[in-house]
Amino acid sequence: MLQLLTYRLLIILFLILHVGIAHAEDQHDMEHLDAIRALSDNDNDEGLKQLSKFKDTLPPDADYEVRAQTYRTLATLLYDAGRPKDAAATQEALLKLAFERKDKELIAFASLAEIYDLVEKGKQDVALTKLDDIKRSVDGTKNQELLMRIEVAYGSTYSSLGKFEPSLSHRLEALRLSDLLTKRRTQSKLYRLSSLAGLYLDMHNPEKSLETIATALELSADANSPKLIGSLYSTQALALIDLGRFDDALKSYQHALKIFKETKSIGMEALTLSNIADYYLHIGNYIEAERTARQALVKSEAAEDKTAILNSRANIGFALGGQGRIQQAMVFINGVMKELRDLGIKTDIESMLGELGRMYEKAGMYKEALETVREQQNLASELFRASTAKAVAAMQEQFDANQRKKQIELLARENQLKDAEIKNRRLQQIITMLAAAVTVMAGIFVFLLYRRVRNANEKLLEANLQLAFHAVRDPLTGLYNRRSFVDMMKTRTLASEKERREDDAGNPDCLILMDIDHFKQINDTWGHTVGDSVLMEVAHRLKRAVRDTDMVLRWGGEEFLIYSPKSHPSQLTKLVERILLAIGEKDIQIGELAISVTVTAGFIPLPFSDIPEEICNWEKAIQMADMALYLGKAHGRNRAYGLAKLLVPHDQAMNVLDHDLSAALNAGMVELIEVVGPARRKSNEIEENITM
Repeated sequence: MLQLLTYRLLIILFLILHVGIAHAEDQHDMEHLDAIRALSDNDNDEGLKQLSKFKDTLPPDADYEVRAQTYRTLATLLYDAGRPKDAAATQEALLKLAFERKDKELIAFASLAEIYDLVEKGKQDVALTKLDDIKRSVDGTKNQELLMRIEVAYGSTYSSLGKFEPSLSHRLEALRLSDLLTKRRTQSKLYRLSSLAGLYLDMHNPEKSLETIATALELSADANSPKLIGSLYSTQALALIDLGRFDDALKSYQHALKIFKETKSIGMEALTLSNIADYYLHIGNYIEAERTARQALVKSEAAEDKTAILNSRANIGFALGGQGRIQQAMVFINGVMKELRDLGIKTDIESMLGELGRMYEKAGMYKEALETVREQQNLASELFRASTAKAVAAMQEQFDANQRKKQIELLARENQLKDAEIKNRRLQQIITMLAAAVTVMAGIFVFLLYRRVRNANEKLLEANLQLAFHAVRDPLTGLYNRRSFVDMMKTRTLASEKERREDDAGNPDCLILMDIDHFKQINDTWGHTVGDSVLMEVAHRLKRAVRDTDMVLRWGGEEFLIYSPKSHPSQLTKLVERILLAIGEKDIQIGELAISVTVTAGFIPLPFSDIPEEICNWEKAIQMADMALYLGKAHGRNRAYGLAKLLVPHDQAMNVLDHDLSAALNAGMVELIEVVGPARRKSNEIEENITM
């Protein structure tokens, strides 16, 4: 018995040691991978060589996490080395591994590669749909790196569509998530700052781009990542060119090129050479432009980057044209134009036609220049019409879909109600007939039929509950409606004054009444479909701006009401300021339209200035908030006025306040709070044609 026990203990000890050794080996492998990543930041080729060797030495039963991280790192280094086909094959191997293990998070990681492929092919709508699916598949994950990568993919996709505001929002969220990473936090943050700087350039804000790059360069000392720093210098050069600082831009480009050569990042080296060629074309140094563009072409072909190849050939053509070698130039330019037409990339064709027209004009070929400019104008007009038609069609389709959905839901509820009533009637009749005809079996049949009646009644109750729900909700925005608020106030009125005062304990309720500024002009200019979309977005922003305990209502038309129970007086102004900012800080994006929307509000605590609610009830409070709102309209809109407290006894002030807030203010009877909304630029035609 003792020998058997000793034997078992030896087995257990062996297993513990074996597991410990295996864990130590896995930990060593992960540390080795981290070291290879750090090496690749300085020398991509050497990092790739060591990683390939490491991958080949992995045994078939290697730890799953080690294999997954190996594939992920290898795909990144292959892309940087200008080997996109090998990188794509590695991504496929990673995806296969993820599916074998049914690892939702790794499947999501690997699937993100497809998003960028779709964007490159111009299928952004499909990319966004797939991104939504990926995000839903990992709902609730705590993997901060995965969440960051998803936000980055959203940002890139929206940016390719020219929707810069949602792109900025997603990229800022990715930057926030990078601070939560446990590994390579600084490197990730630098990548996020670099992409932000590029986005600011797309938004024609080179100053903000340079500011972001400066922040990144300050952090770069802790990262030891030359490839990242090279990318920052490239973006810096583009911003400097936008600002007309050409000499500084060339220095930044040369600095970036030196880094990419040293780190053997062929793809980035090709892109930088292409950008330098663009720079020389911009300043009219066509000989240097040709020389640099030919270098870029060699590197682009080595990297198998089709976009970079076309860009390099176009630059060679325009450089030759600038030297007066028109016939040679057209060989390159026509070749690029043919490939762009085959690919259907009309925006790039339109841009090249503009460059070609200027080349012809410089060469004195005015007839060709005129024909080219006309072709460019026709294509630009076609692109504009297509873009506009697409935006209108998208808005109309969304509106029609919403209407169909509402009609289907209404019909479904009506049918449920009718079916339940018919079933209930029939079953009651059957019970009566059976009870009269069969005495012995009555108990059994009654029980069975009663159960069916109960189910039918439950369906009827459910249908009635749905109808009751929609009776207190606004059908367009989903917010509570005026009826629901009035019913709640009736319940509140039933409580005694003493109970309410004890319950408030210095924290009165608050009523905030607001109205969308110039909403009629929005409807008149773009139609009620756009107007409805504006109302829905305003409702959405209001719900996000307030507490969970606050009640947001659509009061009527373009008016909204917020009932904020037990709001501390010191926080009331901040709440109103947050609401104005939530609505007015950013334009509302509807299709291709960016509509500037602000609100004007009036607010008041309830009870007001310790006046008994028998004297100043909620209806009078809303009436006074309404007068404060219209006072805000008269003083320029995009602001809120609030009644803080009475400065005289209420029996002296109420007769005036009931009908004329301005008179009460002039008589010094009431203290008024003003909250000014966010400053707005004139971003649409409506604001330019409004009179007070």
